[in-house]
Parts: sequence; structure tokens; C-alpha cells
Amino acid sequence: MGMVLFTIALVPLYDVFCEVTGLNGKTATSAQVMSAQGRDETRWVRVQLVTRSGTGLPWRLEALDQVIAVHPGEIAQARFRFTNTSDVRSSGRAVPSVSPSQGARHFRKMECFCFQEQWLEGGESIELPLVFQVDPALPADIQTLTLAYTLYPMSEVVAQGGYRE
Repeated sequence: MGMVLFTIALVPLYDVFCEVTGLNGKTATSAQVMSAQGRDETRWVRVQLVTRSGTGLPWRLEALDQVIAVHPGEIAQARFRFTNTSDVRSSGRAVPSVSPSQGARHFRKMECFCFQEQWLEGGESIELPLVFQVDPALPADIQTLTLAYTLYPMSEVVAQGGYRE
């Protein structure tokens, strides 16, 4: 019985651990408060946008803006194109990860297609935005953040217990 309770408690404990340490590439969301500091125009941070499609989903995901230079505290936008290369309607979800992991807690997505499942008709292509901000409290030695999205079929995301931002 003790092992069952331990197993049940493990997932929420892992989420708390990742939130506190910034490990696992989880990022801040719009509901979480950024540093009270304003825009830091004395430095730039490079944000690299990387995409890949997981197995089992006949979609392409492209970052139309592959590298963006931002001042910490500045609100920025990037564009992504989703294309369903099959002839049938299907759904998928983009799961993000930020590296280095120490920078993940300083990356806030204000508007993101990754917040919800996406549906595309066969052959359909759409462009969706990502609106984000890098916290001015990002350590000065981190000059580049890489935001990677992996696109999964929705059935796989659900089978893994869902994705929580």
C-alpha cells in the first residue's frame, strides 16, 4: 500500500521539484509573475527556436523566425507554421522545452499554441504566434536560450498523462 501512495505522490512532487529548480525545461506561463524589473536595454539575449515532429503525426512544424534577439523584459513575438501533410483531419500538441535548464524559469510564454491542442484538416497549413518575454533576472552569463518544440499526436500526449505547462 505504501508503494502505491508513493507512486501517486511522485508526479506532483516532480512537478514542484521542476518548478523550484527550473529543471526539465518547464517555463513560466502568463499566470506566473515575472521579476518586477523593467526592460534591460544594456544587454541582448538570443532566443533560438527549434522544432521537430514526433513519430505518428504527419505534420510539419516550422519556426518562421528561427533566431530572435530580445532585451530582457521586452515582449517579443515569433511565428510558427503547422502543416498537415496527410489527407485526413488530425490533432496534435507542441510540447516546449527550454535550455539551458537554468534559463527556463526566466522564459515566460504569454500566448502560445502549446497551451492547447491544434486541429488541422488534411493538407491544411496555418501560422500561429508565440508571444514571450525573457525575465530581466535571467543570469547575465546566459546569453542564448533555446526553445524547442516537439510536435506529438494528441493521443500520445493523453497517453502520457497529459502535458502540464
